Amino acid sequence: MAARLKTSGNPAAPRRGEAEHIEQVHLILWTNTREIADRYPNARKIFAIPNGGHRNVVVAAKLKAEGVRAGIPDLFFPEARGGYFGLWIEMKVRPNRPSAEQVQRMAQLNADGYLAVICWSAEEAQTILSWYLGLAPTPQHVAATPPITCLA
Repeated sequence: MAARLKTSGNPAAPRRGEAEHIEQVHLILWTNTREIADRYPNARKIFAIPNGGHRNVVVAAKLKAEGVRAGIPDLFFPEARGGYFGLWIEMKVRPNRPSAEQVQRMAQLNADGYLAVICWSAEEAQTILSWYLGLAPTPQHVAATPPITCLA
């Protein structure tokens, strides 16, 4: 596994939100390692949803107008496997807990056929992503053609 990042300031007391950031960074660094790339070539498909964090009022208003929604998990792996349509991961570090919006959104994602989970560390996220990548691909049955050509 990649070397652990250090928190700024006192490592025993990272700034609010920084511990979850560090765990998420560790997961992404892990997906970039040679060993994981060789074992799971698609692991690098995972990407972050930058919903959280503090922004100035103007940027926050623009993002809200563009469709940023409360409760969206931190990461998405857009590959259908094991009968699921994709994997959503919400990173948390104790004693933090998911918000009511996160609980509601994740329940809806699970009901819609995705797998949405909370991981309490980079190691937990590595375990769930490795497990998910080991599942058989979900068969794809495209039944409809879009009304316009969307690809260039």
